[in-house]
Amino acid sequence: MDRVSPFAQLREIGQSLWLDNLSRDMIAGGELARLVASGDATGITTNPSIFRNAIAAGKAYAAELGALKASEPDPERRYERLAVADVQAACDVMRPVFDRTHGDDGFVSLEVSPRLAYDVEGTVAAARRLRAEVERDNVLIKIPGTPEGAQAFERCIAEGISVNITLLFSLGQMNRVFEAYIAGLAKRHAAGGDVSRVKAVASFFMSRIDSLLDKQLDAQGSPEALALRGRGAVAIGKLAYERYGQVFGGSAFAALRGAGARPQYLLWASTSTKNPAYPDLLYVEPLIGPETINTLPDATLAAFRDHGKAASTISQGVAESREAVASLQRLGVDLEQVGLQLQRDGVRLFEEAYDALLAAVK
Repeated sequence: MDRVSPFAQLREIGQSLWLDNLSRDMIAGGELARLVASGDATGITTNPSIFRNAIAAGKAYAAELGALKASEPDPERRYERLAVADVQAACDVMRPVFDRTHGDDGFVSLEVSPRLAYDVEGTVAAARRLRAEVERDNVLIKIPGTPEGAQAFERCIAEGISVNITLLFSLGQMNRVFEAYIAGLAKRHAAGGDVSRVKAVASFFMSRIDSLLDKQLDAQGSPEALALRGRGAVAIGKLAYERYGQVFGGSAFAALRGAGARPQYLLWASTSTKNPAYPDLLYVEPLIGPETINTLPDATLAAFRDHGKAASTISQGVAESREAVASLQRLGVDLEQVGLQLQRDGVRLFEEAYDALLAAVK
């Protein structure tokens, strides 16, 4: 008897798998269309590192980049012209998924400059411009989840711009963006806008959480501390999903849901394991559940295709996750400070990748 595809099983459970990769070669060669047709992928995320690798490694950009160097003096605008064209093409490939799911899935993300992470006005202006240039219903504008990013996010939602708010590492950061999403929707609804066409996701970066927590636990070195290594990120993810249910299944969202608004799905990002001692699907198999998304880099996608087990696991072990978080706190680990450090580091790393990307198009 043929094995049922784990991707088909995930769709039945209600989780989406999005690619953490995009290039012009993938689009032109038909690889993206094949992944969409097979149901292996129903969305795409991008970031400066992904575009830098695509532009530096592929010949598909050479002719257009040469023309842009002659006509466009600003490297940032050169990059955006290349990226917008790729995102438009990817949105078109994903459009059948978007239509079939009535706007719940089939999205492609495009990030504002990470240099704007602490600039509310600059972020809103960039989000408006990129959304207008892509001109596709199924594009998500990526905005970092800094305090300033959350303010910009609320304003974008109020304007009807769909957003992937990214670089989330703690429950406090998640709560802030949930509140911003609901506030933005409420403003849009009060102004007579259509809230049913707005989509937002909240992206948690899983492996980075464990990478930093494990360093702190190793430094403590006690048996209790060492036993918690590799457990923090999944525990936080499970508690985040519990909170998601409370927020979007509760009274605070009821009126907006009645007006057609969609909940802000949790998206698991950075899902490749950084510690080779950990299972390769550590940030995939324990975090499967309805109304969630997992973004998979190529190697993790291949691993899930090969030996992944699809089962609704996200609500299992919540009590144990709560105890793991409490144990971390008893050891003096401040998870909100960890989240703040990781977010700052994440912005810095994206800025470095962005600088390298702009150097590649000079």
